[in-house]
Amino acid sequence: MRKIPPSELIINPDGSVFHLHLKPDQISNKIILVGDPARVDLIAKYFDNIEVNVSSREFHTVTGYYKGKRLSVVSHGIGTDNIDIVLTELDALVNIDFNTREIKKELTSLELVRVGTSGGIQTDIPMGSFVVSQTSIGFDGVLNFYANRDSVCNLDFEKKFVDFVDYPKQAAAPYVVRANPELVDRIAQSDMILGITISANGFYGPQGREVRLPLAKPELNHKIEKFEYIGNKVTNYEMESSALAGLSLLMGHKAMTVCAIIANRVVKESNSDYSSYIVKLVETVLERI
Repeated sequence: MRKIPPSELIINPDGSVFHLHLKPDQISNKIILVGDPARVDLIAKYFDNIEVNVSSREFHTVTGYYKGKRLSVVSHGIGTDNIDIVLTELDALVNIDFNTREIKKELTSLELVRVGTSGGIQTDIPMGSFVVSQTSIGFDGVLNFYANRDSVCNLDFEKKFVDFVDYPKQAAAPYVVRANPELVDRIAQSDMILGITISANGFYGPQGREVRLPLAKPELNHKIEKFEYIGNKVTNYEMESSALAGLSLLMGHKAMTVCAIIANRVVKESNSDYSSYIVKLVETVLERI
């Protein structure tokens, strides 16, 4: 049995995992993920009681009970690089014996629902709507560093997308993954839009925003807007769903992302006062997870 060396999985002196500072018994199998650490407190206000409250850097975790369900809320910060950290350490907490440093014989599958915000890139997606990332296109390249990535990716979609939008050869190869269908059905129901989401590896240039620096491919967003795969168009941009879905598929977890749309890139509108959207989305996810 392979022992995972300390350099590969760092365990703190108190027995907690390196970045999250959590111990194996401190998380639930049902986890809500959010980017903003402050949003953890917003969700925890709905809990009947709290048993764990741990903060480290941008990673804030609260575990407690909501209407009899034991839930954890974990903040991951911004970007798929942080998702790589959070997913790996959450998986380690349930599937690696911290005493022997060996992978457990019986693996645990987590349910992970990321609640976030996003910008729509189709005119028919109004602000305030909720978009579920049924399919995610990763511009970040994270999944390309792991073995067997092709086994969880839609290779036909990838090729058609790269060819259609003339994807920059200098950029990381995009990967296309699906969220867990059972979790999508349970959370989305009839009041959410099922979409194709791009996870960008930046907020400005990688999402086609031009501030002071000119864009290498200024026409890229227009091509993305026009792209279709089996009649479905790309719906929105965000920065985490691809790594969450892809790593979860490789690890055997159920995962999905749902975002409140707070801007529309095509009609160039945004709403910075979007707290009511998030509250409604949080309340919906709490009931359905």
